[in-house]
This record gives sequence, structure tokens and C-alpha cells, in this order.
Amino acid sequence: MMDAPLSTASMPAFLKLLAHELRWNIVTLLAQSDRSVQEIIHILHEPQNVVSYHLRQLREHHLIKERRSSADERSLYYSLDLETLRALYLSAGAVLHPAIGSLEVPSDPQQWPRPERPLRVLFLCTHNSARSLLAEALLRQMSKGRVEVASAGTEPTGIHPSTLQVLTSLRIDQAHLRSKHLDEVKDQHFDYVITVCDRVREVCPAWPGTSECIHWSIPDPAQEEENGQAFADTAAQLTTRTRYFLTVVERQYRQHSADTTQQ
Repeated sequence: MMDAPLSTASMPAFLKLLAHELRWNIVTLLAQSDRSVQEIIHILHEPQNVVSYHLRQLREHHLIKERRSSADERSLYYSLDLETLRALYLSAGAVLHPAIGSLEVPSDPQQWPRPERPLRVLFLCTHNSARSLLAEALLRQMSKGRVEVASAGTEPTGIHPSTLQVLTSLRIDQAHLRSKHLDEVKDQHFDYVITVCDRVREVCPAWPGTSECIHWSIPDPAQEEENGQAFADTAAQLTTRTRYFLTVVERQYRQHSADTTQQ
């Protein structure tokens, strides 16, 4: 009996795009943290015109986004569009086999191995009134207590009323929320410090003794005219960011558990 003709499908365009080494390196950097073009140039040791060309290629295919810094409008921040990238990967997986890409992201935190010490995360912004507090509340609830989380600001002004309103609408616990100065937590150890404000990131880009610093370039919803909707949009953006961040946490917990078992 003759074999049936091999059925093939064209390689998805986005995979061809990422097959370029420099574009792949850019995407890898942006998977860790939002970055300015100057940072990308410095880290990858490539000329500005080369980096700008490949950033444009990625942007035209909707894999990355750009926004002007709230602190310095001459500077642009680039971020990876994780939702688009995941959808494209899942679509490509379905071409290969329907079972690929069907896993929940992330899995239920209650099913994760229990580490000897939970990861500790700090969110920082200027006023600790909206973005960092929303991120704190979301991560605490979405991790189901498996991550210890706090937030602080360089110039705390108290919790914005719309922050509480959007958390109430999402049925997110607010019991632990308090606007505070970063001096209250500066001597504590955190595995991750995540800045959600361009101004804070550019004032204090490093945190002593921290395993990893991450930046999420998110506009201040308090500066938007449609205040209520801006807070809802910010919460939605932070929910997506947090969901993907939890996959990193899960991987660390499972890797630590596997290493402990092998010892």
C-alpha cells in the first residue's frame, strides 16, 4: 500500500519573524521586563538603526507595543504583547496537533508544591495610590496566598477612591491594602521588585539584595479624564500581567521541589 501524501502547513509568519536571532533576543529581553530602546541597544551591543528596524518589524506584526515614558516623553518603552504572542503560539500548536497549547495559564496555585519559603514580591510606584495597590491586591488573590506581596511608593498619597471601587467591582479583597512609603520596606528582602511607574523606575532602577527587578510600564489611571474606565482598564492590564507572572512563580516552585526531591 502506498503512503498517503504528506500533508504540510505553511510555517506561521510570526515564527519566521522570531527565527531571526536579533529579533528573538529582543523578544527574550522584553519577556523579562519592559525596556527602552537605549537599554536594548546597550544590552545587545547593536547599532541603534539595526535595533530600531527590528523593533519596527515586531511592532508591525503586533508582537510588541510602545509607549512614551510618563517621566521623560523623549523616551519610549517597549513591551511584549503576551496575549497576542500566546494566541499565535497556540494557533501554531493547533496546526501541529490539537493537544498542543491546551494547558491552563497558570495552573491552580493550590496544586503547586509548597516551598520552604514563599516568594516575596514588592510593587513600587510614585504615589502607591492605584497601580501598585491594584497589583498587590490582584497578585495576593490570584496566587491564593502562595506569594507574599506588598507595595509602596516614593511619595505615598493614600489609596485613590477609584482603586477601591474597581477592586470592589472585581470582588478582590482589600483588607491588607495600605498606602505607605518605601522606607517601610526598604530593609526587607524581596525575590522580585516590580515597578509599575516609569518615574519610580528611572529614579530607583535597582533594589539592593533583590534577585530580580522587573518593570511594567503602565500609565497612571488617575491622570486620565475618564477616571473610572481608566482604573478598570489598568486593572485588566495588571490582571494579564499578573497571570503570566504567576507562570514564572509556578515554574520556580516546581523546579525547587524537583531539586529538593533529587537531593
